[in-house]
Amino acid sequence: MTRPDHGQMAGIDVGGTFTDLVQLDPATGEVKLAKVPSTLDNQAFGVMGALEAAGSDLGALDLIVHGTTTTTNAVLERKLSRTGLITTAGFRDVLELGRRTRPQAYGMTGQFTPIIPRDLRLEVAERMDADGNVLVPLDEDGIARAAKVLVDAGCVSVVVHFLHAYANPAHERRAGEILRGLWPNDHITLGHAILSEAREFERGVTAAVNASVQPILARYISRLTGELERGGYRGDVLVMNGNGGMVSAQTVADEAAKTVMSGPASGVMAAAFTGRAAGLPDLITYDMGGTSTDVAMVRNAEPAVSNEIEIEYAMPIHVPMVDVRTVGAGGGSIARVTEAGLLQVGPESAGADPGPICYGRGGRDPTISDANLLLGRLDPEKLAVRGGVSLAEIETVFDERLARPLGVSVTDAAEAVIRMANTTMAGAIRMVSLSLGADPRDFALFAFGGAGPLHAVALARELGIPRVLIPARPGVTNAIGCAVADLRHDFVTTVNRPIDMLDPGELDDIFDAQTVQGERMIARERIAATGIRHVHSVDMQFVGQTHLLRVELDHPNPSPAELQSLFETAYFRRFRVRLDRIRANLVNVNTSVIGSRPPLDLARLIDPAGRKATIDAARTGTRDLRIDGTTREVAVYWRDHLPLDAMIEGPAIVEQMDTTLLLGVDDVARGDAQGNLVITVAEGMAP
Repeated sequence: MTRPDHGQMAGIDVGGTFTDLVQLDPATGEVKLAKVPSTLDNQAFGVMGALEAAGSDLGALDLIVHGTTTTTNAVLERKLSRTGLITTAGFRDVLELGRRTRPQAYGMTGQFTPIIPRDLRLEVAERMDADGNVLVPLDEDGIARAAKVLVDAGCVSVVVHFLHAYANPAHERRAGEILRGLWPNDHITLGHAILSEAREFERGVTAAVNASVQPILARYISRLTGELERGGYRGDVLVMNGNGGMVSAQTVADEAAKTVMSGPASGVMAAAFTGRAAGLPDLITYDMGGTSTDVAMVRNAEPAVSNEIEIEYAMPIHVPMVDVRTVGAGGGSIARVTEAGLLQVGPESAGADPGPICYGRGGRDPTISDANLLLGRLDPEKLAVRGGVSLAEIETVFDERLARPLGVSVTDAAEAVIRMANTTMAGAIRMVSLSLGADPRDFALFAFGGAGPLHAVALARELGIPRVLIPARPGVTNAIGCAVADLRHDFVTTVNRPIDMLDPGELDDIFDAQTVQGERMIARERIAATGIRHVHSVDMQFVGQTHLLRVELDHPNPSPAELQSLFETAYFRRFRVRLDRIRANLVNVNTSVIGSRPPLDLARLIDPAGRKATIDAARTGTRDLRIDGTTREVAVYWRDHLPLDAMIEGPAIVEQMDTTLLLGVDDVARGDAQGNLVITVAEGMAP
């Protein structure tokens, strides 16, 4: 049963350092915001803490949309459930052999640990050929024996991964039926059900990841919903997927792999929504938090979605996800001098506890946040330097740990930390733009996260990006993304044939089947969609190639000649090479079925009552700021007091509850009706 999406709702995002909340009441227009430290041992406590900090009445809430890093952290930290694999005889080592690549392309050493150890990868007799014909019948008794061995070995989850199940899943389905009568729980993953593509390594790893995180996500969702129910909540809980859509908490664990990278995806969805409203649909998103920085590309207000993402070496998760690139540079990233006498910033982070030195929680390692404080970019009073930590103590740590080993002053060391961090983050932005054939100068930089606006203008200047968009609430943008996200289901069907060998009407039939299935799944959701749209694409390659290129389609019935032309155009745009004499191969057919939810009025995120008539009235004082190698006295403004049409010339500092914005020399920031600040970046040296 569906019902209208019109009651009070909360978007809650759990990050590596903070848990953010935005709560909306459409009837009154009231908006509540909260930011509390994340509780990584049990993220449910952080969610409940955010609701408490916002003063939320759980009984009055109608909907909670939640972005979680539970599965992401489990995969990256390898804190996974004990999982067994049942596979085709002779192929137990597929997950370990991979693609014969190396962790370091030009290195002689490296380390790789498969997601499922070899002793838990068991073989059974069965074999299909690549066309789906049975060559060896399934050994059903072998399935039962393998299940007993894995259960006795302590496995709590199992994945069935047969070589050619994408062509004919009958053996995997039968194995699943047998396992459901023997396995002690519901954590059974069939590889073809998660990903139906030909490449056995990528399909196997994706299925293994799903099986390994499924019990973890199911346990977390059970704890979270239990805590919410005990608090009086009776509404629905939707969980963000990595594709930027949402799925019911009741079914999210079935395809747990799709929630990997869901946290970063929510911020990109908020950026696309905000950019469309601000008239800047082409964006590079830049989310700098306390632990890491995530960047992504948005074209025409549509985030780039890929099913070719490898989140770490030999860890391809080939389900559709927003194409987000992550680097280990956040406010809590630790700076140190290596044995070679070089300054290194990140990827190690002080996290939320103890955090940077300036948090006053016992941290003793110099971080990016501490460097910003020493340079005058952050206000010690508003940062709440506590626990007996003084600026002099932070300077002492920088002197002992960085300045003396480098032979520079404390101020120079702090500036060097910022420059190194900016270099790392600029590299990530180049990765999602230049490496994909896009010119950063054609985009605006959308900066958010607690630390993003501090560094945004410097990065834009270095990369030649002409404009920077700072949303009204940068520090809780990921939570806003949860609030604006649509319902979404993605489908991938493997064809893997040259386009001149496609059967007439074959493509139409696949698109039609995907569309019908997606609309049926959205209809089952308890939240009503205001409309449904379909996005069609194909993954193609030239015959003989390995890697794929996504080709977007304007309609679901292209001719073979049109497919060839579209692919050649996309290939030239990416690689600047024409190969018009080679046949194109159609590998995957993709459809996204998107159920739209009522749009959020971004103007509700600002408080018009606190706005002053002039920018001078919003000025809170001045501060000595180290910028461009010199110290200047600059104006400091409180953003919530700025007129909506304010114009501020840099250098200047703009502070608000959840972040601080730094404007460089000759930069100009202008406000708009939604509370955004759009910055025109001056040419010159990056601050």
